[in-house]
This record gives sequence, C-alpha cells and structure tokens, in this order.
Amino acid sequence: MQFNVLQKSLTEAECDVLVVNLFEGVKQPGGGTGAVDKAVGGAITQLIERENFEGKLGQTVDLTPASGVKAPKILVVGLGKQEEFNANKVREASSAAARKAKEFSAKKVATILHGAGTGGIEPSAAARALVEGTILGTYEYTKHKTKDVKPNPLEQIDIIELDAAKIDAIKQGISRGQITAEATNFARDLTNEPANILTPTLMAEQAASIAKEGGLECRIIGQEEMKQLGMNLILAVAKGSMQEPKFIILKYTAPGASKTVAFVGKGITFDSGGLNLKQGEGMADMKDDMSGAGVVLATMSAVAKLKPKVNVLGIMPATENMIGGNATHPGDVIRGFSGKTVEINNTDAEGRLILVDGVAFAEKEGADEIIDIATLTGACVVALGRQMAGILGTDQSMIDRIISAGEESGEKFWQLPLHEGYQDTLKSDVADMKNSPGHAGTITAALFIKEHIEMNNWVHLDIAGPCLSDKETPIGPKGGTGFGVGTLVNYLMNQ
Repeated sequence: MQFNVLQKSLTEAECDVLVVNLFEGVKQPGGGTGAVDKAVGGAITQLIERENFEGKLGQTVDLTPASGVKAPKILVVGLGKQEEFNANKVREASSAAARKAKEFSAKKVATILHGAGTGGIEPSAAARALVEGTILGTYEYTKHKTKDVKPNPLEQIDIIELDAAKIDAIKQGISRGQITAEATNFARDLTNEPANILTPTLMAEQAASIAKEGGLECRIIGQEEMKQLGMNLILAVAKGSMQEPKFIILKYTAPGASKTVAFVGKGITFDSGGLNLKQGEGMADMKDDMSGAGVVLATMSAVAKLKPKVNVLGIMPATENMIGGNATHPGDVIRGFSGKTVEINNTDAEGRLILVDGVAFAEKEGADEIIDIATLTGACVVALGRQMAGILGTDQSMIDRIISAGEESGEKFWQLPLHEGYQDTLKSDVADMKNSPGHAGTITAALFIKEHIEMNNWVHLDIAGPCLSDKETPIGPKGGTGFGVGTLVNYLMNQ
C-alpha cells in the first residue's frame, strides 16, 4: 500500500471510498465529516438516523451519495466515546475502515485524519496510528493456500488535510507508522510459518538478508563455534534435533552513540518438550515458540530504517527442542556461557536455557541495557490471558518506560514481582541451580535468567499469551500477532 497526505478538501478527493468519522452519541456531524455531510445534502445525518448508527468504536455504515463529492461511496466509521479517545482508538477505527473498504474491493481510499481535530491527538501520532491500523487490520497469512485467496485490493491511501502547517508532521507519522506496521506483519509471518519451513537456518538467512539490505552488522554462530565459546545450554536443547542451532547476532551502530540496548529473543522454532514430552493437544501451535526471536528480528529490520540514536544489539538463539536418541536427559548437568552450571530437571523448560546463553553474551558484548523477550511460560498465560504480557526486571525505570512504550503501541504489559523469596527454589543438589522449580512459573523463570548476568539494567518480557490470538482482533486476524515489535520500536525511538 502507498500512503500519501494531500492538502485539499475531503469533498474534492478522488477515490473509490471516502472515509469520515463520528464520535459515539453524536447525531449532528461536525468538522470534516460535517463538511462532507453538507456537500451531500445532509445524507450522512439522514443515514445516522435511519440506520441508528451509534458511532461505537469500529462500527461502520456506508452510503452512495448522489452528488457533492468525487467518491462513489462514503464510509462512516465510529470513534467511540470522545472522552476515552486516544491514538489506540485511531488504530482500531482505521483498521475497521480499511477492512470494510477491502470488502468493497476499493483500490484507492481517501480518509479524514482521525483524532487530529476534536480528538486532540498530535497530527504525527494520529497519522502513525492510522497507517498502522490500516496495515495491521488488513493483514492475512495466505502464503501456503492455493485456492480461495483474494489479494488485498487496497493500493493507495490518501490522508486529506487542509491545514498546511500539519503536512510535514503527517508525513513523519506516515513513514514511522508504515515501517513499524510492516515490521509487525513480518513478525506475524514468522510466527505463522510452519516449523518445517522456518528452521534455525532459515531464520539465520533472513537475518543475513536484513543486515545486507539495511546496513547492519551480522554474525551467525554455528554449532562448532558455540562449542568453542561455551554456549552449552543452547547446545543441550538442540541435541535431540536434526536441525543445526544458530546463534544470530545483528548490530546497529548509531553515529556518536555511547549507549547500547540489547534485545534477546527466544528462537525455539519448534518445541516438542524434549524428553519431558508435551501432550499432543496444542502441540501444533508450538511453531510459535520462536515469536520472541521473530519480534527481535522484525524490530531490527525497522531499526535499519528508523535509525534510532542508540546502538542496538539483536540476539536470537535459535534451535528446535526435539526428542531423539541424543536428546538431553532430565537430570543432566550443563555449564552455560555464564560459567554457571544448571541441572536440567525439565527439558520442556528449554526457553530459559537458550535465553541465558543469550543474555550472558549480551552482557559480555558490553550492552548497557538488556531486554529479553520470549514465549516463556504457560503460567503467564494462566495469570494474564491472551491480551497482555508479563514484565519483570531489575530496573524499574526501564520497566516503566517499556510499559509506556507499549501503551503507545496498544500493547499491554502487567508487572509481576521479581520475588527474591522464591530464589531458594532454584537450588539444585548437584549443580548451581535447576531450571524448573515447578511453581510460580513466570517469576522463577525470570529469576533463573537473572542468575546468569551481573548487571542490574535488565528486563524480561513474557509474551506467551499475546504472541498468538485464537480469534480475530480489532487490528488483526487469528494467528501470530507480532506483539512486542511496536513496543520495542517505541522504546528505542523514545530514548
């Protein structure tokens, strides 16, 4: 899709569908919608009364005007209650409008800038949210379908604005919104991709391609080099698989920057549970266990274009967790990259094993802040459900800034306590620690990761719940969500 901002009247916009809006409870349109209503002889007001249109968020109603505008169809989208309005509502309203325009097979859409008038939202933020909602809301994963696939007809979206003073800000919002949304959809693609296709090797190839296109540094550490470096925990997880593990590193260097932020993403491209085998029910969804690494990879693709003012290190340990004659046994003791030993008492608690090799590597590379992101625990899904992620860490300032960055992108986090009272549950009789105490799963998993680094500028994000949606959402279909990309991008750009 191509996005533009045009300085003209809505009534003069040439398009297949003209999108206007209405707050909930408003019966007499004002602003840009009122101008269009006047041009079409009050047809919008009449439609509102005839259809009992309430203006609830995402609600749509359409009409075919006799004259007065250069569009064959007008689409009115509800913005919800004005007192609750924010950029996230713009995102949802824009998604609803784009989906409806798609149903109409529209190629060219002209739209009012939701929220930049009476909504009180800064034009750049409004444009960003509009673009994100449009791209995310019309996403479909149809790569492997051979029939009943309809291509997205939307080719051009024109944002119409009369005020010349807002044009530059709107252009900036369009650019950032498009980069972020396309990165999010890339992360969705990765999560949705079957495990027989998205192997650790393919993930490494994707990273190398992104680095080449975006001018990033790329290093792929294979199995033999992992052995030399002492990355034994990722190797322990990989032992049961025929697929070679990959330790993927992407690096962006900002001119003049002294601070480095490291993202470490869990990349289990398929998780059988290992010898602590999972139940068959739901195992097909275990292709999503690389979502953390997918988010980091997608974020790095956006970083290459947005060029934040800090250095960024993207680290993605990637492997399968499978059964086999060579698979790690429950009870095996392994020394990790940090130098600490782990009794692997549960092979299905494998994500934290590869993450600790990742965070320890990030610390050795001199990162000033480390954020790991992973589909780590079923306990987090039980606690928080599918609509929000867990967040824990040693730096409250970082936690607060990540939560704020998530609110900005419509991604919700709930802080859980890093309760030191559970530290003793990690104790092992035969090693420095065991990987799975068996209770307080989300908290003890985070405590386990913390044990492998010395620094205090660390935050853990458990996205096991919102990485995948089992139903359509206001901004996307069933399947991979790309949750986390918007948050990480905002976190960097807000530095």
